[in-house]
Amino acid sequence: MACLALLLVLIASSQADLVNAQTPDAARIATPSPRSVLGFTPGDDRTIADWKQITDYFAGLDKASDRVSVQTIGQSTLRRPLIAVLISARENLLALDHLKEIQQKLADPRNVPTAAERDQLIRDGKVVVAISCSIHSTEIVASQMSMQLAFELATAEDSETREILQNTILILIPSPNPDGIDIIANWYRRTLGTPFEGKEPPELYHHYAGHDDNRDWFILNLKETQAITRLFWKEWFPQIVYDIHQAGPNGARLFVPPFTDPANPNISPLLLRHVGLIGLRMAADLQAAGIKGVITNSTYDTWWHGGFRTAPYFHNSIGILSEAASAKLMTPTTVTSEQLARSTSRGMRNALEAATNFPKPWPGGKWQPREIMEMELIAARSVLGMAAKYRAEYLRDFYELGQQNASTTALPEEPIAYLIPAGQGRDEAVAKLVGVLIDQGIEVHRLDRELHVAYGPQVLQRTNSATDKLGSYRRIIAQAFHFHEVPLSSYIVFLAQPQRRNILTLLEPQIYPNRTNMQGEAEPPYDVAGWTLSLQLGVDVPAVVALQEAPADRRMTIVRDVNEVRKDLALPLQTADSSPIVNPLRQGSRVGIYRSWTSNMDEGWTRFIFDSFNVPYNSLYDAALRQEDLSAKYDAIILPSQRARDIIGGNLAGTYPEEFTGGISTAGVTRLKQFVEDGGTLICFDAACELPIKQFNLPLRNSLEGLPSSEFYCPGSVLSLDVDSTQALARGMAHNVDAYFINSSAFEAMHPRVRVIARYAKTNLLRSGWLLGEDKLRGQIALAEAPMGKGRIVLFAFRPQHRGQTWGTLPFIWNALRLRSN
Repeated sequence: MACLALLLVLIASSQADLVNAQTPDAARIATPSPRSVLGFTPGDDRTIADWKQITDYFAGLDKASDRVSVQTIGQSTLRRPLIAVLISARENLLALDHLKEIQQKLADPRNVPTAAERDQLIRDGKVVVAISCSIHSTEIVASQMSMQLAFELATAEDSETREILQNTILILIPSPNPDGIDIIANWYRRTLGTPFEGKEPPELYHHYAGHDDNRDWFILNLKETQAITRLFWKEWFPQIVYDIHQAGPNGARLFVPPFTDPANPNISPLLLRHVGLIGLRMAADLQAAGIKGVITNSTYDTWWHGGFRTAPYFHNSIGILSEAASAKLMTPTTVTSEQLARSTSRGMRNALEAATNFPKPWPGGKWQPREIMEMELIAARSVLGMAAKYRAEYLRDFYELGQQNASTTALPEEPIAYLIPAGQGRDEAVAKLVGVLIDQGIEVHRLDRELHVAYGPQVLQRTNSATDKLGSYRRIIAQAFHFHEVPLSSYIVFLAQPQRRNILTLLEPQIYPNRTNMQGEAEPPYDVAGWTLSLQLGVDVPAVVALQEAPADRRMTIVRDVNEVRKDLALPLQTADSSPIVNPLRQGSRVGIYRSWTSNMDEGWTRFIFDSFNVPYNSLYDAALRQEDLSAKYDAIILPSQRARDIIGGNLAGTYPEEFTGGISTAGVTRLKQFVEDGGTLICFDAACELPIKQFNLPLRNSLEGLPSSEFYCPGSVLSLDVDSTQALARGMAHNVDAYFINSSAFEAMHPRVRVIARYAKTNLLRSGWLLGEDKLRGQIALAEAPMGKGRIVLFAFRPQHRGQTWGTLPFIWNALRLRSN
């Protein structure tokens, strides 16, 4: 059956060309197949379509088919067009405005006054399904597959396709990362036929984020994320979001849901059931087609918020993920049984051993891009088929989830709102937070007159750890309410709205379950354990448990966009083309940021922060550090988080063309040391601190180095720092600051000349996330300054700019750049 399915995909284009020639319908005659436009069939070995070819194909399909409408929804970071392809029956596309209005009403049941109107909306509505391809552009096959999927839906006349077109609206995103598609296409073509064919490029495949472009969906830093979030949660409100990915080559051939544990407690149980049902339908259809190596209930969990398929859970929508085993970009690879036997993951003992969730392993052999595409086509049709067959159920459940959220009455120990008080002195961070909430479709009010509120424990008992949150609420409620006056121009976010679960997941502390194996070793979460936005941004956002004023006595206005907030705060207004943030340094500082050829995401996020805050810099590549007089050009050099061996050694000779190998070498280490001794400031983030500590013999050591996860583990969590605010590096900082720790470092000093700026807190260290072995971290150095010669080295044990999210610790960076030599 697998051979038959593959054959059908291979001949689909040529068959359709023949049908077009024989069909009198003029629209059908002109419908172009991908092969007729590209000169090859998507998925063919050693072929790749770049972004212009992809967008040109969809433009032609739009002109030829009354089932297809292409919309430009924004621009990428590097100004390529970002498109969404809407595919549905002709009559649905002609009624898009009306169907969009139905979606918006279903998404906010407060605007549906009667059961009769609700029922009419459900009768008339269509299930909106979003399918996104190749956000990670090295996972290239789905972007190519998108053209074939669209063509088949535009031309097929079978009853299943007609049901899909009649009952659903597909929003097909060929890639949320157009820049990355071209980076990969250009690199692949450059290396085709060379020893480097199929290698990933030696640069980030998103200008700033690389792989982290799928870690941005609650902070909305990137232009691409902003545009798609607006499309999804301001306009179309898809009931189902399917995100297509690839994984490494040696595991299962394809993962589909259900997911593994843990699940985020703010996800509706009903959504988890729907995810499981769709995933098992996908698995069954793939099995029926003879596909081997399909696994469920493995590797991927539903704890974290910030991914393309995880964010929808908190918008009352179903998020689906598939992960196919990769080829070498568009070049076939060979996977041996020995490699499969060594491949293990959560939910899979090895890739050759059958199990209930993995009933038919793949035995190994040649693995081609076309096989990946075949699985993705079947999986996409499964999702669309489920949406079409159960149209009314999906629409009704989507409506009911929003209604439940909007009408939920808080228990005595629960907050009813979150407050963002005026006058915090962190105006840009406040504008960022309020803007992020609004852009996700969360309703935020500005107070037009004073209000009196009773706070939850985040204000009254700030020192409580995350694990004591519930007990704190109960202790407070047991006492009489004490109301505090809140000044006008503050912002308040009420939980009684359809986005209730999203608000909670963004603003309350995360308490990750303690998951260890039989040996006591930590079981890693899929991404991070904690992310509370207010803590990362350094903005006070207390929970409110009661309001003194009755609703009729409250004066407040719904805030519509971020520029309203920026106007309130007397900040420059946001424009489409540039960041409005004023350079915090206000004076020239010659800054170099080290940029490795090993594709370091932390470096990309460092550039993003500097560009966002309009701080000038130059990128320093390996050759410059090996050869240039650094003191003549720079006052400060930043080493983003990266292991010393990768900075010094870089890519090994022979693994890439020569210009991309070798690192900074020992010559670069010598020049960095001379730069500091001559009066320069070297700023090191997290893992990069290893280089000066070991190469310059600084009197510091990483006290966590070598500890097994059974003794210490902290995977992406918010921790509290005790700060010596009398130090120049801590100018303007509070005594307690929240910082982000992601398998980071902690220092011990062996000489009094090391100046300690901040330590990990001795009490109530964990603010959000998961921390094993707290005793190994309490009181250890988190930020230090070490003099050397005429200059100094600033050592961050954590990442103060992590993923562009941690605005609360950015002032440490600006202060470090203000330092001048002795």
